[in-house]
Amino acid sequence: MIVRHLLRTHPEVREVVAAVHYVGASTTRGYGRLSYEVGAEDGIGTVGPAWSGEDESNARFAYDPEIMSGYNLNKLRVVEVELLDPVQVRTMTEDVDSIIYCATDFEGNRPRAVSSLDVALLFRAVANPTKGRVEVEGVRNCLEGLVGGINERRYRDRSRTLSSGSSGAYVVANDEKSGNSRPGPTQFVLVSTSPDAYGNFETPFGEFNGLKRLGEITAMEEFPSISRTVLQMGKFDDNFVAEGQELRYSIAEEDTVVVDGVVNAVRRVGGGVVGGNFVNDGMQKRINRRDAARAAVEALLDEDIEGKKVQVYTTVRKTDVW
Repeated sequence: MIVRHLLRTHPEVREVVAAVHYVGASTTRGYGRLSYEVGAEDGIGTVGPAWSGEDESNARFAYDPEIMSGYNLNKLRVVEVELLDPVQVRTMTEDVDSIIYCATDFEGNRPRAVSSLDVALLFRAVANPTKGRVEVEGVRNCLEGLVGGINERRYRDRSRTLSSGSSGAYVVANDEKSGNSRPGPTQFVLVSTSPDAYGNFETPFGEFNGLKRLGEITAMEEFPSISRTVLQMGKFDDNFVAEGQELRYSIAEEDTVVVDGVVNAVRRVGGGVVGGNFVNDGMQKRINRRDAARAAVEALLDEDIEGKKVQVYTTVRKTDVW
C-alpha cells in the first residue's frame, strides 16, 4: 500500500525500490500482494484453469495505457532481499535517498513462524536462531546501508569536484554556518506500532512491544547523521475504520524499561505511565491500513514530525487488549 501511494501521488520520484522477502519454492508468490496493490494486475490479462500445468495456470497481464497510465509502474523496481543479510541490504540501498521501513517478523503480535504455520519460516527460526530480528538488526542493516550509500555518493561528488580543478568546496547537509536545513525528504521513516495496539507476546529474543521499542531506539539514536521519523501506528482496522479520514498525531510516551540490559515494554495494568506501569484507559487508537500507508509517505516531507516519535491514528475505539 505504501508503494502504491508513493507511486501515484509522487510521480516526480525517480525510482521506488520495493523489497520483498519470501521463503518458499516459488518466489513469484512472494510478489503477489505487492503486484495486486500497485495495480500491476489491472491490465489486460489471462488466467488459465487451476488444474493445468504451472505455466498455463499462472496469470498473465499486459499493460493497459487507458487504465494504468497514472500508476507509474515504470518507476517500480522489485527486489527479493534478506534484510538480516548486511551485504544484500547494502546492495539494495545503493543510490537510495530515503527508506520507509515497514518490515516485521510478526503477524499482529505473534511471530510469523507461529501465526502462519509456515514450515519454511519455522525451520529458518529453529535452524538459525541467532540470525537476528527484523525489528532490530534489520533496521540497523538498512540504516548502515543508507549511511554507507550517502557517504559513497558524497565521496564521488567530492572526487569529481577536485578532479575538475575547482576549490573542492561543496554543500553538506544541515549547514550550521548558513542555517540552511538539509534539502530533500526525511531519510528514514520507521513504521512501528503504538503500545496499546497489541498485547505482549514472548519470544526467545524478547517480548513483542520490547522489540518494537528497541527498533525505535536504533532508528532514533544510533545514526545521528540521518534525518528520521518514527511512526507508532494505531491498530490496523480495515473492517470498522473507514478509509480517507484525517490523520491524527500525538507525541509518543516512553513506555520501556531496561531489565538486565534488555529493553522491555512496561507492564500494563489498566492512558499514561504511572509508577512504571502503563495504565490502560479502556480506549485504543486505530487506523485503516490505507491511511497508515498515506501517513508513512507523507512523513517523508512532513517537517513538523521529522526527528520525532509520534503516534498516528484516525479514530479511537474501545480497546480489545487487556
